[in-house]
Amino acid sequence: MLAELGKKARKAARQLALASTVQKNVALTQIAERLWEEREAILSANQKDVVAGAAAGLSPALRDRLTLTESRLQANVNSLRDIAVLDDPVGEIFDEQVLANGLKVYKQRVPIGVLAVIYEARPDVTIEVSALTLKTGNAVILRGGKETIHSNRALVAAIRKGLEKSDLPLDAIQFIDNPDRALVQELLKMHQDIDMLIPRGAAALHQFCRQNSTIPVITGGIGICHLLVDESADLESALQVIQNAKVQRPTVCNALDTVLVHRAVAGDFIPRLVARLSEDQVTFRADEDAFEILGGVSTDRVQLAQQGDFDTEWLSLVLGIRVVDNIGEAIEHIARHSTSHSDGILTQNAQNAERFFGEVDSAVVYLNASTRFTDGGQLGMGAEVAVSTQRLHARGPMGLQSLTTYKWVVIGEGHIRE
Repeated sequence: MLAELGKKARKAARQLALASTVQKNVALTQIAERLWEEREAILSANQKDVVAGAAAGLSPALRDRLTLTESRLQANVNSLRDIAVLDDPVGEIFDEQVLANGLKVYKQRVPIGVLAVIYEARPDVTIEVSALTLKTGNAVILRGGKETIHSNRALVAAIRKGLEKSDLPLDAIQFIDNPDRALVQELLKMHQDIDMLIPRGAAALHQFCRQNSTIPVITGGIGICHLLVDESADLESALQVIQNAKVQRPTVCNALDTVLVHRAVAGDFIPRLVARLSEDQVTFRADEDAFEILGGVSTDRVQLAQQGDFDTEWLSLVLGIRVVDNIGEAIEHIARHSTSHSDGILTQNAQNAERFFGEVDSAVVYLNASTRFTDGGQLGMGAEVAVSTQRLHARGPMGLQSLTTYKWVVIGEGHIRE
């Protein structure tokens, strides 16, 4: 079964590599229209998954990620239209030069080829990945989790109807319509037909793919995110930024997990922070110093942090708090506990900001802003296929350019090497 999908994907990729920008944009527009026209069927299918997920004991964070609403689907459809109007990176020429011997040399962006994306509890990924791979001329094989099977069937059916209205190959987007986990192991060995693998899900999925795949793997999307409240921070602004980073959507990878507070402002700031976020039903895991500032008594709202708490991606309304003596101690904490996703500093001190940017090795670093902006759409990409926390070949939100590679083009006039 999968071998046949791989062959079809490779053939489709060759056709897509020749598609014009106009052809790809027409396909994206047609897909957007089909998704919206079939929203009732899609949302009904998604509700089946949500009910089944609740019965199976999925966590609140996973159930939130699993849930499609009309407004969320509308946002996805709008994203498709946004991607359609973005510049097409395929064919871009860069690093042009004429060598001393007269050879003209340049690099030209081309699609990667065939991608495989494995993901859990995120039906919106089906839409985002399909759009970005089409725009960049890549074919894709999608493997969603069993908890999204009904949603993905409905989404892929609508997407393929949109493709039928264009002149792009239907096999550009294929879906493994079988939740059998054994198929994942088989997929990971298909290096002859698949050029890049992107897992999106829990840390265990990423680790499994790294250990078992013969295909190059892009990992990321696990976010233990930090904000440092420096002694020079505008504390009222810091409260607003932290509230947004924690509360706006707590179940996603760019939501805030830990606040580090400079000791000089901790006594004033931490009680204000807890009072404000308690109104949003946030609970807190405080280190010993923060715990003492808050009264030193465990409550339903505030608990003394335990071993492992600062290594936890909460994906819920839980926030860690730690007091630090200086920026160096904060940077050291981030180095030990961060997953290199999104970390920031709240400060009015330019030197501290520069030091933070220089020493914190995360895919996205922030100054006086919420970590919730680590998102392809928010950063002007239209959408993202993943957030990479590694160094090769892409880092941070992976938009259109990250789904291309390049070839060298060398133009001569009968040149021979002596």
